[in-house]
Amino acid sequence: MSIPTTRSTSDFAGVIALAEQIRNGDRTAVDVVEEHLARIDAGNPELHAFNLVMADSAMAAAATIDGQIAAGNPVGVLAGVPVALKDNLCTHGVETTCSSKILQGWKPPYNATVVDRLAAAGAIGIGKTNLDEFAMGSSTENSAFGPTRNPHDPSRVPGGSSGGSAAAVAAGFAPFALGSDTGGSIRQPAALCGVVGVKPTYGTVSRYGLIAFASSLDQIGPFTHSVADAAVVLEAIGGHDPMDSTSLPRPFPSVSGVLDRGVEGLRVGRITDLPTGADDDVNGRLDAAFAALEAAGATIVDVQVPAFTFGLTAYYIVAPAEASSNLSRFDGVRYGLRVDAPSTGEMMAASRAAGFGDEVKRRIMLGTYALSAGYYDAYYGKAQRIRTLIAQDFAKAYAQVDVLMTPTAPTEAFHFGDKGDNPLSMYLCDLYTIASNLAGHPGISVPYGVGDEGLPIGVQVLAPALGEPVMFQVAAELERLASK
Repeated sequence: MSIPTTRSTSDFAGVIALAEQIRNGDRTAVDVVEEHLARIDAGNPELHAFNLVMADSAMAAAATIDGQIAAGNPVGVLAGVPVALKDNLCTHGVETTCSSKILQGWKPPYNATVVDRLAAAGAIGIGKTNLDEFAMGSSTENSAFGPTRNPHDPSRVPGGSSGGSAAAVAAGFAPFALGSDTGGSIRQPAALCGVVGVKPTYGTVSRYGLIAFASSLDQIGPFTHSVADAAVVLEAIGGHDPMDSTSLPRPFPSVSGVLDRGVEGLRVGRITDLPTGADDDVNGRLDAAFAALEAAGATIVDVQVPAFTFGLTAYYIVAPAEASSNLSRFDGVRYGLRVDAPSTGEMMAASRAAGFGDEVKRRIMLGTYALSAGYYDAYYGKAQRIRTLIAQDFAKAYAQVDVLMTPTAPTEAFHFGDKGDNPLSMYLCDLYTIASNLAGHPGISVPYGVGDEGLPIGVQVLAPALGEPVMFQVAAELERLASK
């Protein structure tokens, strides 16, 4: 099921349009779910966007929604709209694996907060999507259950780690999906698959029920076909959650109301000391985006963010360190895979050796080393100081501009195996996304044309913490300009 690269996001009904059709009685939720299940049945064997399709529960939920509408009862803003859920979000009684053998068959006894909030808004979970194991990767090649393929060209990766979610939306398997973003794992696959992907401000969307990779960096966000759809989804899942100690005690910023304001008078920052590494066609699309915004009334301001270039280095100390701690819970004792052995210690070692893939083991070892006695200050402590420096440099830049704009990913989607033998090359896929995770700031990737090989390219808009309104304002204008 190869999707032509000329396909427009308007070829698939979006979240807002579908919800309105269902509420108005123009379509039934059952029909909508059946349509998407048929697409999944036809295309998922090739693309492998889903680890698990929840057909029976989705149809039952759709019938319930239709019954509520027929009875004249109020329904949520997302009523009847199917959603694909990254397979590191806990779903009560439904297998949640993180695409790892160590959790294969595990069924959580509770829902993630975002899953409950989607259900309250009437959205219907249609399946659990594939990912790089424990969200560690940039290509979805690290899944224990096989890779996901890019719908625009199945010989290429969809990006990662949320590649299954990005591919599901790009292929029309679901109008929207949720992913998690630790260093770019929503925005980078969104760029490679030609959809919108958002990482909100850290703490604005609950992480309760997200199986942790790096707790101070992880954040949940949506994939959609449009900026407006992303705004509606974030408003449904965002806001304070007492179950998450890092949740900000405030509502999610209102963003839907700013999408038609344009960019007249806004200051858009161009980072002059941005790390090099993007392909010429990617830089060309970024330059075109700057020119289009300027023509639309924005002022382009050259700024510097010197510490941006250190983001990749700091991230690959902080994130593995937190992962080594978080993944220590998977020991073969309480849940998940257990490999029998003569002693408890041998059982734990054997279970972890059999259950974790190579990339997860690599990051656990890197993190354990960085946290070990004698190296903590030299590595982890220094990385945290760089993290502070990045936040300070961002603050100086945002004193001069309203948003910053960069490439999302350095390249178009690459072929399977191109970077698998070179971890550093793979890590560089997140060159432009990592800094905002370290600072806790929001970022959005918006499709902005295609590159030399006819594959999607995304432009990234960054904003200061809680700057989602102005970020969405600029992103919506970019989307309009890209369609001209």
